[in-house]
Amino acid sequence: MREALAPALALILLALPAAGTAQAPAPAAAQEQTALERRSREVVGLLNGEVQPEAIFTDGFRAAVADAQIKALSASLTAQFGRALEVSLLAPREGTRAALEIRFERGLAKGGIAIDPAQGNRINELRFTSVDALSVAGDTPRKISGDLAVLPGTVNAWFAPLDGPPVITLNAQQPLALGSAFKLYVLAALAEDVKAGKRKWSDTVPLTEKSFPSGQLQNWPKGAPVTLHTLASLMISISDNTATDQLIAVLGKARILKVMKDSGHSDPALNDPFLTTRELFLLKTGDAAALYDWQRADAETRAGLVADALVAGANTTLDQVNAAFGNGPKAIEIEWFASSADLAKLFVHMRKTADPKAFAIMAISPSANGEAIRANWPYIGFKGGSEPGVLNYTWLLTDKAGRDWVLTLGWNNPDAVVDEGKLNAIAQRILLLPR
Repeated sequence: MREALAPALALILLALPAAGTAQAPAPAAAQEQTALERRSREVVGLLNGEVQPEAIFTDGFRAAVADAQIKALSASLTAQFGRALEVSLLAPREGTRAALEIRFERGLAKGGIAIDPAQGNRINELRFTSVDALSVAGDTPRKISGDLAVLPGTVNAWFAPLDGPPVITLNAQQPLALGSAFKLYVLAALAEDVKAGKRKWSDTVPLTEKSFPSGQLQNWPKGAPVTLHTLASLMISISDNTATDQLIAVLGKARILKVMKDSGHSDPALNDPFLTTRELFLLKTGDAAALYDWQRADAETRAGLVADALVAGANTTLDQVNAAFGNGPKAIEIEWFASSADLAKLFVHMRKTADPKAFAIMAISPSANGEAIRANWPYIGFKGGSEPGVLNYTWLLTDKAGRDWVLTLGWNNPDAVVDEGKLNAIAQRILLLPR
């Protein structure tokens, strides 16, 4: 499983690296449109799909970044932030290199641009180092709820203070597949044990498990000593699947199911047997009959299917796993499940039972775009998850008055890949709502 990042900040690096830095602003504005100005305005058209990459980039740039990638990244930006509207800053306006800002309907991209006079002033560098979400004038919870409701498939949502009624709620009791957001339950079990004195964050365990990416620990040597804090940090911040499976091995599946029950999960049986990430991958990569049987089986029978998959898939390769997920949604009923109300209850439970370092770990990768959002929320903790047809974004937030909030959005569609950019754009709008 991989984490679904609210993907704007690290989304774009459309660049063929070039030496040097942006020059100082020119002392006087030129009256005629410069080559840099003309190309920067063409970038606006590119982002909106109105200008083709071959018309504005050098051959070297296009060799480094394929046209299809440029188009996909442009489409992702406009899906999240609306149409590109204008170049709001180009400094300096003359020369071959400049700092660049482009304003979207709901965002502001900052970066740089460079052109090559020897190639018809075509662009040889275009990089966006940040994309900040901007509030939408007149946006309301009702408008946002309407936008969520028309997404294809099934959506659930919850935005509320932990101690108060929801501002936005949609299908809040509907369990949906979580992707890697299930790892919040693993973190909760570990942090509860630490607070109770049963474990320490500094406890070291040998690395015995191995899953598939996302992550990095799958490439570490077997037996490598790793602290529980390191495992938890990698599990949450980069959604490391091997770190996750190692923590499940340390804690035990029954321990995590107990946290689900104790936190008020509406139907923990949906997650019995509790899967490791490796088990999920092998089930979906293996015998098609097992996928059919899973939907009709009880917990005991499913446990048998898991055991069979582990044996049959002992030599499964990453290429085989990637191929299994390469044609759209694959048996999304084999997953981890919770409703948006369940996830809100989990945070209520964690605030009472979890060691505080768990919340610092959640804040390593907050996935919130822009200074305006960070100004609204002094603390932002995040975990997301996705696979084809499955997407979840879940935040624990603390406002300037010290009040905890939760925002969780889930989207499942067994018939099509869901659009991360579209859901992320809605999430950022919620985070910017005035309160």
